[in-house]
Amino acid sequence: MTLLITVFAACISTAVWYKTSGRSEMKPGILALMYWGASIMWFVDAVVEYAELKSEYFTPAPADMLNDSFLGFSVVALGLIIWLVIVMIKDPKGVIRKKN
Repeated sequence: MTLLITVFAACISTAVWYKTSGRSEMKPGILALMYWGASIMWFVDAVVEYAELKSEYFTPAPADMLNDSFLGFSVVALGLIIWLVIVMIKDPKGVIRKKN
C-alpha cells in the first residue's frame, strides 16, 4: 500500500509540474522528485520483501495493509509539509516579506 499511495502522489504531482512546465513559482517539481524518490524506496522494499516471502507477499494480513496505508499517507503528508516549508522559505510571491 505504501508503494501504491506514493506512486499515485508522484503521478499527480508530476502531472501538476508538467502542466505548469516551469512557469510556476511554487516549485511543484521538488514535490514530484520527493514522491518519486519515496516510490523508488518503497519499490526496492517490495522487491526485497518479495524475495523473502515469495507467494506469501501477495496475501498480507488486513492489519498489515492498514499499517502500510497509514505509513503511505504519513509519507505523503510529510512530503507536503517539507514542500510547504521550502516554499515558505523561498517565498516566491513575496507574501511573507510583505507582512513584515
